[in-house]
Formats: sequence, C-alpha cells, structure tokens
Amino acid sequence: MSDMLVNLMTLPSCDELCLKLEKEENVVIRRGFVPDMYRVLEFVEKNSGLSAKGECAVCFAKQPTTCFIATRYDEILGYACFDATTRDYFGPTRVLETERGKGIGKALLIRSLEAMKEMGYVYAVIGFVGPVAFYEKSVGAFMIPNSYPGPYKDMLSLNKKEEE
Repeated sequence: MSDMLVNLMTLPSCDELCLKLEKEENVVIRRGFVPDMYRVLEFVEKNSGLSAKGECAVCFAKQPTTCFIATRYDEILGYACFDATTRDYFGPTRVLETERGKGIGKALLIRSLEAMKEMGYVYAVIGFVGPVAFYEKSVGAFMIPNSYPGPYKDMLSLNKKEEE
C-alpha cells in the first residue's frame, strides 16, 4: 500500500458534518482524552491490530494528544491518529464496519488534518492507504509515486490481521 499527499490549505470544513453526526447519530468527534487511553488502545488492538495499538499509544504521550475518537455515549466507534509513526503522517485510522457510510471516517480524517494544519503543516502524508477513492473524494488526496513501503519497511509483522 502506497502513501497519499493532501494539501491542508484546501481542506473542506468539518463543522457541518460534525454537527450533523452529533444531532442525527449522537456521535461526537473529539480528541482522545488521556484517562480514556486504555479503552481506546483496547479498541485499536481489537479492530486494527497490535502495530496500530503501538502507533496510537504514542499519540497519547503527546500534549495535546494526536488521536481523535468518535463516540456515541460511552461506546467508541472509531479513531484516527496522526504524528504517530513519523511526523506529518496521518494514520492509523478505523471505523467500526457497522458505523461506516455515515461520515464518521470523513469527520475523523478532517478533524485530524485540521489539527495538523494548526500545528503548522501545509501538506500531510496519509500513510499506507487502503481506500484510495475515499481519500481522493474526502480531501483531494493523491498518490505519491514510489512511496511503498515508506517508513514501514522494517516493521515487524506480528499477525496476519495487520497485513490485510
């Protein structure tokens, strides 16, 4: 899986989408809160694997945290990390399959990219991309030639789930 690049100066606003999610789906998009860290890490390991859990753990060691989560009351529905494996990288990210198609992934993506822009980044790399069309449509991202495997070249693969 290759990487994609996105221009943070041309991001769409997430305000309308986040408000719609909150009103219609009772979904809140927010930064991960350190007291929630172990619950979030458990969710990440269960849904994305051990390597993603390691990346997410790094995000909770930063202030402010570089992990956004989607919640409905006390249930975690998805997460998105940035500046985890390397600076200026978005990912890992995941939304529960039962919650896909509602805009939660897009909201997590845009909120994360907005935070990166606030930190002074002008462009961001979306690492190890799966759904290329989603990123193209959501934020105008485009493929970076010869970017595979990028910083993941020497990663230990501990289970098959992480390679999917």
